[in-house]
Amino acid sequence: MKEEQALRKEAEQIVQTVEAAGPFRQQFHLMPPAGLMNDPNGLVQWQGVYHVFYQWMPFHTGHGSKWWGHAATRDWIHWKLLPPALAPVHDFEKNGCYSGSAVVHGDLLYLFYTGNVKDEHGNRTSYQCLAVSSDGVEFEKHGPVIYQPEGYTAHVRDPKVWFEAGQWWLVIGAQRRDLEGQVLLYRSLDLWEWEFLGPLAGKDVTLAASFGYMWECPDFFELGGSRVLLISPQGLEAEVYQYQNQYQSGIFTGEFSPETGTFSHGSFHEMDLGFEFYAPQTFLDDQGRRLLIGWMGVPDQQEQAHPTIADGWVHCLTVPRELTMQNGHLYQQPIEEYRQLRGEHASAVVAVDDKTVVWHSWKAAVAEVHLEVEEDKSWTVSWRRYFHISYDAGAQTLTFERPDLVTGDPVRRTGRVTGVRSIRFLFDRSSAEVFVNDGEYVSTSRLFPEQEEGELQFSAEKPAVFHVDAWELQSLQWS
Repeated sequence: MKEEQALRKEAEQIVQTVEAAGPFRQQFHLMPPAGLMNDPNGLVQWQGVYHVFYQWMPFHTGHGSKWWGHAATRDWIHWKLLPPALAPVHDFEKNGCYSGSAVVHGDLLYLFYTGNVKDEHGNRTSYQCLAVSSDGVEFEKHGPVIYQPEGYTAHVRDPKVWFEAGQWWLVIGAQRRDLEGQVLLYRSLDLWEWEFLGPLAGKDVTLAASFGYMWECPDFFELGGSRVLLISPQGLEAEVYQYQNQYQSGIFTGEFSPETGTFSHGSFHEMDLGFEFYAPQTFLDDQGRRLLIGWMGVPDQQEQAHPTIADGWVHCLTVPRELTMQNGHLYQQPIEEYRQLRGEHASAVVAVDDKTVVWHSWKAAVAEVHLEVEEDKSWTVSWRRYFHISYDAGAQTLTFERPDLVTGDPVRRTGRVTGVRSIRFLFDRSSAEVFVNDGEYVSTSRLFPEQEEGELQFSAEKPAVFHVDAWELQSLQWS
């Protein structure tokens, strides 16, 4: 198609002339070659290769008619940037190839995504579309396979597909006409013809009260004997220890009956205590691991204040994480493959009394840092004099602080944490991912410090001892 070829050529020229660079360029996180990146899409392992697609605006650092960018790896360390998989050129997707998922069937790779269409008055229509590939690089679009259901607005998007009990299933985020968020359920025998089974979860189905006006990016999977519904709800009111970002991501856990298409679940649990985490997606790899990647951003939350915009890019994805369920609690840990990035190592025992102690022997700003701490102590750890993590043992709260991206004033995210034994930090050029108690609690944030060196500072209200291990981390390898 000539129009698509011309659009792709224009995008390729931009990538070649505007390389995403600058002092905050990430070293071991996936980030856009240029422009804006948001939701991870179509996470899948096919023929021994991991494919990561993502929402991408190649032409500028604002939102608009999204593409699907595409990167692939066999080992999570060595990567290949592939041509974009989807570009918005057809009538059923002309205002964006929105988020979706991928499945393997036979020898083919199937992408399901939302085609976003707006008329001259801004009225929206959404289609759930299918594209198929035999080589994992070029995709043939087959257009809509699911149309907008009755009783819902055009905010129906982000299909996630899986195989179970001898048939294909699909969940999709939706908004009812009365502006209540829900997840809808479909099933199919062949991936082409889909039967609408009704709402799977939401108000008047599994919840008595309102819980946001839109549920985005649903995922539905089994983990450790529990059924997990992962959603990103919009419209939750902030509370003291919850829902402190513009929008959130979290899970319901319970039981699913394929025979009746029903899901019973408990209360909602937010997945992340940090500033930037949204629209995560999971998949199962050939080792039986449930892996997750999230977007290290939040819609409508100071996006245009990111200093990387001056360098031609904005946002990135989280590191891949392995999920486990332990005693009914979701744990997240960086995948083991990332240990291959470790370089220079140093360790220390840092004793703190009534003064702030600086670990002067460590300078690397791209690093993995492990801390073992005393559970009954209150303390603060600071990174590059910009990012501060404080634990209050009496209140059992963990607080993350950084400057506001617009005003520069201190802003905080605080969560309830019952005891801190260990912390694992992954620090990149402009981010921190924090895994507390082997991933029992997680915090994900973008950081833009002026200080170049990776200085660590320790302080405590009472004498405390920190056992520290740190590794300088190498960059991902691209071809």
